[in-house]
Amino acid sequence: MPRAPYAADPAASRGREFAPAGDGARGPRTAFQRDRDRIIHSIAFRRLAGKTQVFIAPDGDHYRVRLTHSLEVAQIGRVVARALGLDEDLTEALCLAHDLGHPPFGHSGEDALEAALERSGGFDHNGQTLRTVMRLDSPYCEHPGLNLSWEVLEGLAKHNGPVAQPAWALAELDAAFPMDLARWPSLEAQVAAIADDIAYDNHDIDDGLRAGFLKLDDLLELDFIAELWADVQRRFPDASEDRQLRELTRTQIGAMVNDLLETTRANLAGIETIEGVRAAGRPLATFSPTMAARERRLKAFMYERLYHHAEQLKTANLAKDVIGRLYAAFDQDPALMSAGWADRLPAAEPDRGRHIADYIAGMTDGFAIAQYARIFGRVPEGLSNV
Repeated sequence: MPRAPYAADPAASRGREFAPAGDGARGPRTAFQRDRDRIIHSIAFRRLAGKTQVFIAPDGDHYRVRLTHSLEVAQIGRVVARALGLDEDLTEALCLAHDLGHPPFGHSGEDALEAALERSGGFDHNGQTLRTVMRLDSPYCEHPGLNLSWEVLEGLAKHNGPVAQPAWALAELDAAFPMDLARWPSLEAQVAAIADDIAYDNHDIDDGLRAGFLKLDDLLELDFIAELWADVQRRFPDASEDRQLRELTRTQIGAMVNDLLETTRANLAGIETIEGVRAAGRPLATFSPTMAARERRLKAFMYERLYHHAEQLKTANLAKDVIGRLYAAFDQDPALMSAGWADRLPAAEPDRGRHIADYIAGMTDGFAIAQYARIFGRVPEGLSNV
């Protein structure tokens, strides 16, 4: 499909924080293709294979982790971008990178670091994503970070829309390389954000059912899910329930994607440029009011029945304790960190605490557990609830 007039154009990119030597080109790739490749080849991306999505340290190979979730988001994002005539490479880069700032143990780890940095500005995984790609993951000799294009950084910074009051991490990075935080990002960034919602809304159900935390009968209390389930049973009456459940997931994703495409095309009426997208003053990649209401009900259901399940909360508290105690141990004795991190530890706050948090945030679940065992002489019990 030809590029739409409101799509991002890699040839018109606002550039990179650090100007590359020469033309910076290696092969016939656009700026956004190079960004996607830098993300895929980064250490931070590989670490997503060992980081919690929903279940902490699950005892099974079929549960999703941050890496598989990010790949699923990218698949949905590319489909939508292609249908709308957007830049698929920019969309994919944003989808693949959107969770790079998550610490071990998911939101439990984030809550623990937020508490540890209470006097140092707090911790936010979205700001940490920018910190990771702009400063921490530094494979190049010429500059810190991955030196991604402005359009990727803008999209990551505004994953949830314009940022009126950025926390310290994003504020520092925006001061170094301004990202126009007050306006809406590109349509590619908006698509990446809603593809994230579509992916975890549906795939977390799949994992919740697999783990036994969700029951099909409970899920069918949602009338729109019940309607889709009845349709699946009508179309595939002889299939096993396991296969029917997988078909339910695919059907729900398809319904959400189709609704998104139809609604977004209508929202784009009169929008002729990417600047028109940013100046619209509202999101343009959206669900219809009906689908948006369904999605809110689904999220509320998932928080009640899965994310705030008693067993989940018990495990989350254990994970918070592990991260909190690791932070306290490194704060008391920085030599417990790996040599490179200990050697670079700033002397004064708040940079000292933020450096320790950077070290912990980069850990996988398994590495955090191993460090806990090394320091405290025992493996933390109860961190796997499936």
